[in-house]
Amino acid sequence: MLQETTTAAAAGNNNAAALQQMGFAELLQNFDFVGWAVFVTLALMSIMSVYWIVINFIKNMRLRGRADRVVTTFWETPNAQDAIRFMEEQPKGEPFSKIALDAAQAAAHHQRHEGSRLVESLNRSEFVDRALRQGVTRESMRLESGLTVLATVGSTAPFVGLLGTVWGIYHALIRIGSSGDASISAVAGPVGEALIMTAIGLFVAIPAVLAYNFFVRLNRVTNNKFDTFAHDLHDFFATGARVGESPARR
Repeated sequence: MLQETTTAAAAGNNNAAALQQMGFAELLQNFDFVGWAVFVTLALMSIMSVYWIVINFIKNMRLRGRADRVVTTFWETPNAQDAIRFMEEQPKGEPFSKIALDAAQAAAHHQRHEGSRLVESLNRSEFVDRALRQGVTRESMRLESGLTVLATVGSTAPFVGLLGTVWGIYHALIRIGSSGDASISAVAGPVGEALIMTAIGLFVAIPAVLAYNFFVRLNRVTNNKFDTFAHDLHDFFATGARVGESPARR
């Protein structure tokens, strides 16, 4: 009985010591070149993901806060020149004002060159429409900045973590083969490394995927607003009024 108790106590001590080897500090101590490469890659992915999440969140909140005010003020300003000046006063990153200015500049450019080959090849409506398409495309692409990074992180980080997992299990098998000991004390460190790398990969990927889907949804709504505003601008600069309004503004 005493011998069994002593054996059980020794086994418990060995298991406790082995479990202590499965912490993050032990993970860093057991890293080889491949382990460090995987860990650094995941760390960089996490930093880039957090950076673009913060940047896109701030950008979208600012845009949503200004969009309705900018568009409403433009249409409610009685004089077209005053409305254009209001758009020129908007911050550099405000997209609706830039789209309106593109249309205004296109209409003014077309008017200045009446009688030229430019006017003969493209009428006013087509010229304004081309400028609006370019403006909407440009601003839509700016909205998508950083989304490629988030999509890449979300889709590849689990596999990078899985590489660390496979490498850790490989080390565990090498240790078992060299020592002939398959107890938990022999494999706890490498297996712990493998499990932690998997968790890190998922920890990096999940926020990136959630943020990507969130920003794609916001961008879809904003792009619809771009299209609606662009159609109204086209009607205004091509005919002098939006659909349903009399051409009173000049």
